[in-house]
Amino acid sequence: MSRRERSRTARGRDAFNAYYTELYGDDWAAITRAFAAEPIYESLTDGLLKPYHLDVSSAAAARCVPLPAGARVLDLCAAPGGKCLVLATRIDVDGSIVANEYSAGRRARLHRVLDEHLPKELRERIRISAHDGRKWGLFEKDAYDVVVADVPCSSERHVYNSEKHLAEWSPNRPITLARQAGAFLAAALDACKPGGHVLYCTCALSTDENDGVIERAARRRVFVPLPPGILAGRSTKYGELVRPDLSGGAGPLFIALLKKPTPSEA
Repeated sequence: MSRRERSRTARGRDAFNAYYTELYGDDWAAITRAFAAEPIYESLTDGLLKPYHLDVSSAAAARCVPLPAGARVLDLCAAPGGKCLVLATRIDVDGSIVANEYSAGRRARLHRVLDEHLPKELRERIRISAHDGRKWGLFEKDAYDVVVADVPCSSERHVYNSEKHLAEWSPNRPITLARQAGAFLAAALDACKPGGHVLYCTCALSTDENDGVIERAARRRVFVPLPPGILAGRSTKYGELVRPDLSGGAGPLFIALLKKPTPSEA
């Protein structure tokens, strides 16, 4: 039975395991054992009013993107705010961040995280917005030095540990999320300045949502993939994947660092 045919009928834990066993073979058993353990968190403290606990691979991803002097940064899906905190402590006094979150509930959490953790001088450099990030590139083109697209994704670790979400899961989920992620990535590339960088991240193991999204974007956009250099990351075609079974419990996290070339580089 093809993946398309399964997507019409398959549901629940068995379908979930069959889908990812097809992708990862015997490694899937090791991955699910790692899901049962506690994630590995870093306690962020530098420049913050109080510690914030963030998956170590997520913290590393937020540190891998180059930030020029006076950087203008756009975070398209900023909630809950961990990566935004890392970026806020990295920008200089002339830098600024637009932290965007479309969901009202998640945006309220983003406000709390930034307000509670950032000193006033850093908090004042961040503006929170509430737009549909998938449409951003229609209105602000070539405007930001760095665009972060940490997109909604399959989040298999969360699904595996939730009976409710497992029961609802079907192979349509990663297909739908990959389509949505592609819109976010296109918007990010359009909003990025020539010579700037896009950081594309998911906490997914679905190849459709990771390299697959980058592959499809490359048909319509021009960019150069760069090695993110995440210590626990394993190279993929376009980025790096942190698997919890191979990283001591961190992740999953897919990271792609893309440079938008200048006209002379294109």
